[in-house]
Amino acid sequence: MDLNLTRVMRSSPYWPVVTHPTLRRILPGFAVSSLGDGMAVLAVSWLAIELAPAAERGFWVALAAAAYTLSGAVGALLLGRFLRHCRPTQLAGWDAALRAAALGAVPVLHAFGALGIEGYVALLAVSSVLHSWGQAGVSTLMARVLPERDHLAGNAVLAGAGSVATVVGPPLATLLIAFGGPATVLAVDAATFVVLAVTCLVVVPRDAVPQPAGDTASRTAGFAVIRRVPALSGLLALSFAFFLLFGPVYVALPLHVSDDLGASAGLLATYYTAFGIGAVLGSVLTGFLGRWRMWPTTVGIVIAFGVLMLPLGLGAPTTVSAVCFGAAGLLWPPYSSLSTALFQRSTPDALLPQALAAGSAVRVLAVPLGTAIGGPLAAGLGAAGTLRLSGAGIALVGLAAAAALALRAARPRREPPADATEPGGAKPPAGAGSGAGSGVGVRP
Repeated sequence: MDLNLTRVMRSSPYWPVVTHPTLRRILPGFAVSSLGDGMAVLAVSWLAIELAPAAERGFWVALAAAAYTLSGAVGALLLGRFLRHCRPTQLAGWDAALRAAALGAVPVLHAFGALGIEGYVALLAVSSVLHSWGQAGVSTLMARVLPERDHLAGNAVLAGAGSVATVVGPPLATLLIAFGGPATVLAVDAATFVVLAVTCLVVVPRDAVPQPAGDTASRTAGFAVIRRVPALSGLLALSFAFFLLFGPVYVALPLHVSDDLGASAGLLATYYTAFGIGAVLGSVLTGFLGRWRMWPTTVGIVIAFGVLMLPLGLGAPTTVSAVCFGAAGLLWPPYSSLSTALFQRSTPDALLPQALAAGSAVRVLAVPLGTAIGGPLAAGLGAAGTLRLSGAGIALVGLAAAAALALRAARPRREPPADATEPGGAKPPAGAGSGAGSGVGVRP
């Protein structure tokens, strides 16, 4: 029986990932920080609700949620000159250290009664300045230490860690909020990033991740690669629209729970936990999608996700809407992992951190922009109306992408250039090294 179990484990697409000597060092630290972030999802908005004036809660909740990620896009655009030659572990480690310092200041100032809503939002913004580069560092590390056939599984492992944290994190955050308030949750989150920083900067040896030779890329090289590959440009546009339309959920859902339903943070945690349970299952399934056509799968995920979001705003019973939200969570990790794999398979190894950071910047920008829009939308349409608009918009974007794929398939096929990636497949650019085509899915 044990022998059969061992054979099943070794035949799993995840076995080469979890047994890799370098990844065995970094994955525990990444899992711990993911747990902290899983708790912070609830605490960031709840502390903003506590600190903000009652008449302006929608505005400040939107601004706080946006600040937690928006400056990461700015950092990706402005810091390339200084960070493009850094090792992947440095990028991830410095990001974790900054997040630990900025988030750790929140409970300290709160304990002394010196934390206002403006200062809170500013600290959230500082905490994420390096986050696009940190995500790019982890994704690049995966790309360089794993062969291309294992990239999708590697992406799924990272997405799975975030998904498990989404299940476990909100209930833990609810307990901590009940006994110590949301600032206590952010103190724990800061401590988890200390663990990740030490892991990346101290535990992982400097020579554990191969470095490409002849890296002469400019700070804009990542965007140049994306512009040169039509499929990546289309993928980035799809991701931007998807995440932009999902952003208002971070404002509308807490307000729907607290104002429309008159419920506590526990119900909000239930929604997030349902999403996380679905995401865990989706992460497990993602590694087995290697034989599926990537573009049709990605577009189908967007359509189904939007449809599953609609019950939240249509007055469905809480049980039904929570189950649908959980089913949407099932689709999140496959989208993240598949879209990242397409980036990995189309980017030269020397340009991978820049391209991933550029792509992450665009995607990271989309969610806070959508979240910022969520405040005015919730004020004008109500929380339920905003949720309806979000779900319908995502589904329509997916349908538009499906129509574009169908039109492209109906055209006469021409031989693609050497650096092009066609929908449904990928071809590394000329000159790409063995590391081209790797990457990881990171929680949104």
